[in-house]
Amino acid sequence: MKRERESENRQNRYPLLLQTSEDGRAGVSASGVWSAVIEHLMGRIQRLEEQLAEREIRIRELEAQVAQNSRNSNKPPSSDGYEKPKPKNNRQKSNKSNGGQPNHKGHTLELVSAPKHIEKHPVKECSHCQKGLEHVAATDVERRQVFDLPPVEIEVTEHQAEIKTCPHCGEETKASFPQGVTSAVQYGPRIQAQASYFNIYQLIPLARTSTIFGDLYGHELSEASVLAANQRLKEKVEPVNDEVKAALQAADVVHFDESGLRIEGKLQWLHVASTPSLTYYAAHAKRGREAMDEIDILPHFCGTAVHDHWRSYLVYEQCKHAFCNSHHLRELKLAHEEYDQPWAKEMQTLLLQIKQAVATAVEDAQTPGTCLDTDSLTAFESRYDSILAHGFAINPPPPGTRRKPKQSKPKNLLDRLQTHKPQVLAFMYDFRVPFDNNQAERDVRMVKLKQKISGSFRSQDGAQTFCTIRSYISTARKNGQRIIDAISDAFSGQPFSPFFTTPE
Repeated sequence: MKRERESENRQNRYPLLLQTSEDGRAGVSASGVWSAVIEHLMGRIQRLEEQLAEREIRIRELEAQVAQNSRNSNKPPSSDGYEKPKPKNNRQKSNKSNGGQPNHKGHTLELVSAPKHIEKHPVKECSHCQKGLEHVAATDVERRQVFDLPPVEIEVTEHQAEIKTCPHCGEETKASFPQGVTSAVQYGPRIQAQASYFNIYQLIPLARTSTIFGDLYGHELSEASVLAANQRLKEKVEPVNDEVKAALQAADVVHFDESGLRIEGKLQWLHVASTPSLTYYAAHAKRGREAMDEIDILPHFCGTAVHDHWRSYLVYEQCKHAFCNSHHLRELKLAHEEYDQPWAKEMQTLLLQIKQAVATAVEDAQTPGTCLDTDSLTAFESRYDSILAHGFAINPPPPGTRRKPKQSKPKNLLDRLQTHKPQVLAFMYDFRVPFDNNQAERDVRMVKLKQKISGSFRSQDGAQTFCTIRSYISTARKNGQRIIDAISDAFSGQPFSPFFTTPE
């Protein structure tokens, strides 16, 4: 029985050898037998090497996945956990001294020339001889000022419209109420402005917004009143957002980004299109082209779209594209530290050197044109191509199989850097194009903070209302407006517009 099992095992492990041996007894030469055996073993070795290579790639990917954090990948800082290593960044040390720079406007509390209240503290007696000084004139005063808030309370203004009976025709005539006074009791524009300010701008939840009014003013608003104020503000600022949307469609450079947003307990997407002076938010159930088409900015945009190489953006071929190099720097860091790729460190250095060269050229008022000079462009492009060639040399294509082989992260990064070289280096060909997409990411950050505070939007309408108002607030903030004033102006029927037009 034991011998039969051993024979069966040999037959399973070396079927070609046994077959060849039987053929050898039938007249096949010994050299032919061993050639077939060697060929069989070589094929087996090759298959094992392919499997081993695939497993090595998989092991390296798993190790790199464990090592990923917010500094070497696109993972958010909140995923880093409690043990955070000493922060490292790619900023290069400048020649500027620490602290405020020349012409920096400070915010130190200073004495005012005309205080609203003055309290005089007389000297009644000499501190040395204790003689009375009530009738002695003061030779000087020492001034100290206290900045504080006066007691605040809600004031109720009653509007009385007279009703008169005409002695000639006997009909009654009633006076008109001021514009906006439409109900028997209602909140005024300043209270509504503060309610929206706390809830939308300061991201304070509804219940706590109501509590704030009770603590500060002795009058607690209901959550329904806060929601009604937000709805009214949305209607007031929508014409301004339409103007912002049209301006973004016609802009030269626009930043685009998208991020997950919880609405009604489901994952949806926040989309943002922005410039240093304009912001437009939209919430949509989809992330890709369907959402972008409905938001209706990219289909009409013909400038340069700055984004994080999400493939849905590349569908729009009527515009130029520029990739965020902050993403590339993080991916290069991962490739260098976790995959031992020396070319990645070289590419990091090159991108930062190009960034510094562009910054220097922009500061130089004598530099003509909107890009680096021809010699600099040629030199940087040559180094870029040389680094990629080095990277491809140490990252050959995976062993061929019948199915498409899975590539490593460094190889995927190399392919992107080569295929989309103009998009990666767009910032050195056109100084209007930034090095990264930080503008859009900063604009997304506050909406993500809203989600962290409140968890999820309870309705689709609530999410859209928030996005509409936040678009207006962000645009006003970028244009140097005080937010509470911009909101109050909107409730009064004159919302701020960066285009100096007042919507009807």
